[in-house]
Amino acid sequence: MARKPQGSSGMLQWLGLAFIILLADQFTKVLILGYYHLGDSTFITGFFNVVRVHNSGAAFSFLAGASGWQRWFFTVIGLLAALVILWLLRAHAGQRLFSFALACILGGAIGNVIDRVLHGYVVDFLDFHWRGWHFPAFNVADSAITIGAACLILDELLRVRRTR
Repeated sequence: MARKPQGSSGMLQWLGLAFIILLADQFTKVLILGYYHLGDSTFITGFFNVVRVHNSGAAFSFLAGASGWQRWFFTVIGLLAALVILWLLRAHAGQRLFSFALACILGGAIGNVIDRVLHGYVVDFLDFHWRGWHFPAFNVADSAITIGAACLILDELLRVRRTR
């Protein structure tokens, strides 16, 4: 795969993508906070609802029941991840799939950090379910992080394949 020249101009496109993800995440959360009370739900389809849920933990509400220290713990982890991602983006801005993945994770991580700092919890609202099975509610930031992680795996698989 052809690589673009590295440098600030290559990095700016990835920071722009991260910013768009951050804006979409925060905009949707402002809408949910403005129109829904905690626990409110709107039926959309037989497998999807819009809800308002507060997650004081991490993915799948990990540590949500802790005494409050997790708010700052996950905030620090998110900020450290953002710094590492910025460093990686600067060094690898020409690697398109890798940088796309990092930008998605960056935008999502910062979106959830903002929630933790402002509210003490992450606002989740996308609620999928099917025949009694119920996936924990999530948000745009979580979706971006998941897409980014999948793209990181794909990038590594492609890299390994190219070296064979």
